[in-house]
Amino acid sequence: MEHTALNPVLRIALVGDHSDTVLAHQAIPLAIDDAAAVLEMVVQYEWLNTPAITSADDLTSYDAIWVVPGSPYKNVEGAFTAIRYARENSIPFLGTCGGFQHAVIEYARNVMGWADAAHAETDSSGRMVIDALTCSLVEKTDAIELRGNTIVHRAYGRDVIQEGYHCNYGIAPDFARELEHQPLRVTGWDEEGDIRVVELTTHPFFVATLFQHERNALEGRPAPLVQAFLHAAAQ
Repeated sequence: MEHTALNPVLRIALVGDHSDTVLAHQAIPLAIDDAAAVLEMVVQYEWLNTPAITSADDLTSYDAIWVVPGSPYKNVEGAFTAIRYARENSIPFLGTCGGFQHAVIEYARNVMGWADAAHAETDSSGRMVIDALTCSLVEKTDAIELRGNTIVHRAYGRDVIQEGYHCNYGIAPDFARELEHQPLRVTGWDEEGDIRVVELTTHPFFVATLFQHERNALEGRPAPLVQAFLHAAAQ
């Protein structure tokens, strides 16, 4: 495809510590390539290992940021820097699994003022915004109900979806109650009411999911939220 003003090259930062053994990391390039083909876009993506991110200046050349699974990250501050940069500068943002967890912590710390917001997997003190799940979701698939008139609902075009996980940590119940009146809105939950998707309503595209929808690409199925992410990056 010729690169023209009508078909600009989109640059996507994949923030995380790349590993060929992580299934989500195998899936993400396929999901992006598939979505780009459907949308007839030219997309370049670059893996940014978290130690390579020392300031927001490392992110200014990208049209969108995806904080990928694979936590704990080698340099968690690099992940937080990427999330904050996307949030504060209206850069399209997607977070999956670990990206979901750290997007929630970044918001708690820098928007809600919870300076001690913590992750139970890596932190021994502070308020546990992300805590161990009652039941592991490693290699589990579950139904997720989507809130209407949201980015995720429009992407899937359905009220209920089935997606897979690979995680042991999610939003702590006490913190879930604190989100009820926040712009970081819960837009998807499982059958027990546990949070599975959040969106920042004051941002053009800031979506994070605990499930790994990108892994659909490993089975030749579309990843609708990746299509929506790329479409937002092109605007």
